[in-house]
Formats: sequence, structure tokens, C-alpha cells
Amino acid sequence: MRPYNFSAGPAMLPVEVLEQVREELIDWNRSGASVMEVSHRGAEFMRLAAQAEQDVRELLGVGADYEVLFMQGGASAQFALVPLNLTAPGSRVDYIDSGYWSKKAIAEARRYLDVRIAAATDGTRVPAQDEIDLDRRASYVHYTPNETIGGVEFPYVPATGSVPLVADFSSSILSRPLDVSRFALIYAGAQKNLGPAGLTLVIVKKALLGRARPETPSVFDYRRIAEERSLLNTPPTFAWYVAARVLQWLKKHGGLEAMAQRNEAKAGALYAALDASALFKSHVAPASRSCMNVVFSTGSAEIDAAFIEAAAAQGLMHLKGHRAVGGMRASLYNAMPLEGVHALVEFMREFERVRA
Repeated sequence: MRPYNFSAGPAMLPVEVLEQVREELIDWNRSGASVMEVSHRGAEFMRLAAQAEQDVRELLGVGADYEVLFMQGGASAQFALVPLNLTAPGSRVDYIDSGYWSKKAIAEARRYLDVRIAAATDGTRVPAQDEIDLDRRASYVHYTPNETIGGVEFPYVPATGSVPLVADFSSSILSRPLDVSRFALIYAGAQKNLGPAGLTLVIVKKALLGRARPETPSVFDYRRIAEERSLLNTPPTFAWYVAARVLQWLKKHGGLEAMAQRNEAKAGALYAALDASALFKSHVAPASRSCMNVVFSTGSAEIDAAFIEAAAAQGLMHLKGHRAVGGMRASLYNAMPLEGVHALVEFMREFERVRA
């Protein structure tokens, strides 16, 4: 049996997709070549790219007033590209600090903008709506809906009135239905729920295009990328191809409503086990618990290390928490089957029983 991979990213891909990739690797689409060997401007790849965009629009309900871009540089590049593309020098913006990745975004934005912290927490919860102090003159509000490292997630979309809302959805994109119309811009690294590392999805309102600062590199100018259908320069074609297969897999298996039900069942089973345990604990406030990244520990670095090692020997892989917080982290992205969570819960109970 294939091990269960709880890695936070690059994360596991659906086995069905991996098998399809293996089948098509040498001869893609009867072209006589691998998808890695054909021109990104060839008719075959351009059809794949167009279908991938259409599938994103269908799955997320993206309206015609938005552009869907497939970019390079990861979500971390967007920490700089959002300010460069949306604001003039000296602009004021609001950022919500909910953990590790929002702090990274804030630090990068401060190189280009006057950043104001609209809300901040201790990393064990997200702020409530009434704790967010918004500046109505801000050029945009930025937040991180799911903090991969701390395991906290917003159970709501912040209301920002007329101020455009920008969000880093890297860890939760495509895991559930989303009202894209509430956002000015969404970005997400592919390596959690969409595909391999190397590809970044950006969904941006067309009305915001054309504002890039003069110093913005051409290959990172949203307007130019949109004009060229994300083919301004050579894209990461293999990552895009795999993402296209994942999008088809999502559609085949019930879309985002079905993914949401599966993901809630997985997270619910694991949190229930943590709440019932005398050894393993989640330190995240229940109302802020992430459905994608379940962070927990025993309170002892020695016991945590023993658990991670023993779990790996049982085929429960990559459970080590991020170095910033330690402990364990089980990432439950779309490709993780419910059986994997059940196997983890069963092992946790046995590990605790033996140590009692």
C-alpha cells in the first residue's frame, strides 16, 4: 500500500492523476512527445491552457470581470507583485497579521508601501470581524485565510466595505466553494491542492489591471500576462499540465461541494481524536481550527520526535511540524483520503496506549 503523505507542500497528488501522468509521460495526447517537450505556443498546449482556465472559472464560479492567470514565482513572489501591480509608491494598505505567512507578506509589502496592521493575534486564533480596525482610505486589505504553519483558518471572509480585499489562498484554494466576487485579487501557490510546485494561480479583477509601477518586471505585470493568456514567456509547462489534470479530477469527483464535505469529515475526525486524547493536544482555538493543516503536539519534543519516527515506520509520512512551531502537522488537502486520517487516528490511539 502507498504511504499516506501528510506533507504541507509540496503535497500529495491524487493517485488517479499520477497514474494518468505516468501513462501520458512519454506520448502526450498522441503528439509523439512528452508534454515537457512541446512548445508552450503550440496548438496542443494552448488548448490545455485554455481548458485549465475554463475549469478554474467553472469550479470557483469566476465571473467574466476577472482574469485568471497562471504565473511563476510561488505565492511568496506575490507578496511583492501585489503592491507593485496595484498601488502607487507611498500608498497606504491594511494587512491582517494572523501568523507566519501573513507576517512574511507584511515584511515584503513594507518595501513598497505604508503598511498598517489592521488586526493581529497570538497565532492560536484569527481575529473576529469586530477586532479588525480598517482604514477606509487604504488601497487594499490583505489577509491569509489559512495559515499553513500555525494551523489557524478564518471561518469567514472579512467584510472590508469599498476597500478591495486581497487574499493568499495557497493552502485552501479549491478545498471548498468560494465567493470570488468578494475579492479584488486571490493568489495561491499550486503545491497544496492544485498541482506541483512551480505554478501560481492569480485571479484578479480586470478593473485593477494597468496599474503596475514602471519598475515592475514585464513578466510580472498582470495586464501584460492577461493579454498573453499567461504565455508571455515560457511557463512551467509540466506543472501547468498536472494542474490541468487535477482540475479535471476535481470536476470528475463532485467539484468543490464534494471536496468540502470530504475535507470537513477528515478534519472533524482528527480534531475529535485530539480533543479526546490525554497525550496529543491542539493549541488552536476551536473556532479558528484549520481544515487543511492540523497542528498538534504532546508538549514534549522528545515524545513528539518518537511519535513522528514511529508514524513514518507505519507509512504515515511527513508529520513533522514546521521548525517555527515544532510538534506535528497533518495536512489534509483534497488528495488525502479519509482512510489516511483514520489510519493516523488509530496509530495515535495505539501510541498513546503504549505510553500510558
